[in-house]
Amino acid sequence: MAHLLLVEDDPLVRSALIRALTERGHAVTSASAGMQGLTRAVEDRPDLVVLDLGLPDLDGCEVLRMLRAVSAVPVIVATARDDEREIVRALDAGADDYVVKPFGGAQLDARIRAVLRRGREADNGMPPVTVGGLRVEPAAREATLDGVLLGLTPKEFDLLHYLAVRSGQVVTRRELLTEVWRMAYGGADKTVDVHLSWLRRKLGESAQRPRYLQTVHGVGVKLVDPGP
Repeated sequence: MAHLLLVEDDPLVRSALIRALTERGHAVTSASAGMQGLTRAVEDRPDLVVLDLGLPDLDGCEVLRMLRAVSAVPVIVATARDDEREIVRALDAGADDYVVKPFGGAQLDARIRAVLRRGREADNGMPPVTVGGLRVEPAAREATLDGVLLGLTPKEFDLLHYLAVRSGQVVTRRELLTEVWRMAYGGADKTVDVHLSWLRRKLGESAQRPRYLQTVHGVGVKLVDPGP
């Protein structure tokens, strides 16, 4: 069973999809507007988001870009816009798949299962990474420090894993935004700084007293084995 978040403003469509997906074994929460959906995506941490593009407060692609700044949760865009440019725009904004209205519950369920399966296969194909007392396990999406489980958010895990795979290498903020956040570089480097700060706190260190996360001023950051 997957925990799904449905962001859809039409009450009839929303009710029908909740019923269809619940009947297929999913747990479904919903939101009727973009900002409400963003809040629930961050707080509830669903396994997947189904996102309508035609929302009353924000354009769905803008919601998707904002969500991608804080979460790697898979997103399927559900839209009545069948124009190829709109579909490309949604995929470029970070959507994992799209489905054009009208569609049935069976088709949406199949796409949900396919997206979640691809994610599991991608993680399962990557071996654990160990750097000093830090161990990152992609298959379980868990990280431990000296045997103690770190309570990481999905984006914190993605950031740590990306740096751990490149242990000892300096990684720029531009690269992190492009590869971890799937965002174009441009004034969003504070997103990286904030997440690095959160990650340092969970690793028991700070920018002033670093151990694993070393800042290379003017260049980027690298994850290193701090030694004994």
